[in-house]
Amino acid sequence: MARTLIHIPPQVRRGEVFEVRTTIAHPMETGYRVNDGGQTVPRDIIRRLSCQLDGKTVFSAELHPAVAANPYVAFFVRAEASGTLTFRWEGDNGFAQTQTVALNLVA
Repeated sequence: MARTLIHIPPQVRRGEVFEVRTTIAHPMETGYRVNDGGQTVPRDIIRRLSCQLDGKTVFSAELHPAVAANPYVAFFVRAEASGTLTFRWEGDNGFAQTQTVALNLVA
């Protein structure tokens, strides 16, 4: 399981736009690099990140080999009610990881 970091503001008001920041520990091997033995290192990248708020997709992105190792992604969301943010990363070689974060709106 890869290490993930997800940051949302500690206080979010109903209808307020807020920033979500995520990063995941992953080598993001492009498939173009050659090792010391002269052989190409196989591609191993995260291809997709999606975020859902209570089952509704609020953000998704396709990632490509040009993305650096340990990809950092930030985006903005507006929530009308408290709920659960579900993050899912999918990649090569069957890589898939899901992380959830509770979103509690303040009055």
